Amino acid sequence: MINALKNKEKFIEVFKENVTREGSKELLEWLEKSTFFIDPSAKSHHGNFDGGLCDHSLKVYYALKNFVQMYKSQFPEYEVSEESIAIIALLHDLCKVGLYKKGFRNVKNDATGQWEKKETYEYNDTLGMGHGEGSVYIIQTFMKLKRECALAISHHMGAFDVRFKGGDTTSMNVAKAQTPLVTLIQIADVWASQFEEETV
Repeated sequence: MINALKNKEKFIEVFKENVTREGSKELLEWLEKSTFFIDPSAKSHHGNFDGGLCDHSLKVYYALKNFVQMYKSQFPEYEVSEESIAIIALLHDLCKVGLYKKGFRNVKNDATGQWEKKETYEYNDTLGMGHGEGSVYIIQTFMKLKRECALAISHHMGAFDVRFKGGDTTSMNVAKAQTPLVTLIQIADVWASQFEEETV
């Protein structure tokens, strides 16, 4: 299992080292006062445990750095700042702060045949702004985003985004045409959640 305290320390270290624009200090202070570092990343999928959100964000950060390097090896002229990479990866899921509340459900024990109470998470959306859009909104409450960052964060869910599922493929295609970061964060997010993270 992860070490939530070490992940918090690493997250803060990476954030301070790379994100220096106006408002970043206030955003980090907000994160430290929020439940970000103890929240799960999902209700029943990857990172569905205390501290899973921070763990996921760090894993996406390292994955995105690797995928950006791979992209640049094919397109050496492409330039992106370390700050943009950090902002996109570390903050893409800010909409999940406080999104899941602890609760309980009854689960049948196959060995005993008895029903047992199991701790779980319940969906508790109070922001009401959608996934990527919610994260963009929270970030821009504190600091301005470059267009490439806003597009990447807004569309990081790829085909899992409700806009895409509802038939809006145009906005994502327009975003992908503007910056490869839209595709790269989608790949990094799937890579981290599918291959590097636990589900309990």
